[in-house]
Amino acid sequence: MFIDRCYEKENSMSGMNGMGCSTVNECPCVMECPQERVCHVQTLHNVPHVVPINTRVINHHIYRHSYQPMYTCTMEETVSNVCDGSPNMF
Repeated sequence: MFIDRCYEKENSMSGMNGMGCSTVNECPCVMECPQERVCHVQTLHNVPHVVPINTRVINHHIYRHSYQPMYTCTMEETVSNVCDGSPNMF
């Protein structure tokens, strides 16, 4: 239904006020320039990734050596005989 456009077109071309188009069926259609409408559609794709992770446990056994001195005591008895040259001593 192009009533307003046909009426304005006929009146501006013929110079008649209201005499050009009496009904909608007598007016030719006005072809407009095509319009383009762009609709952006976003689609979410869920992609699961499997990442294998190996956990390696390394047990470190640390031996700390401490040295404690253990004192012992030994006793030795020595006997020395001194002979001054006199045979009567024994």
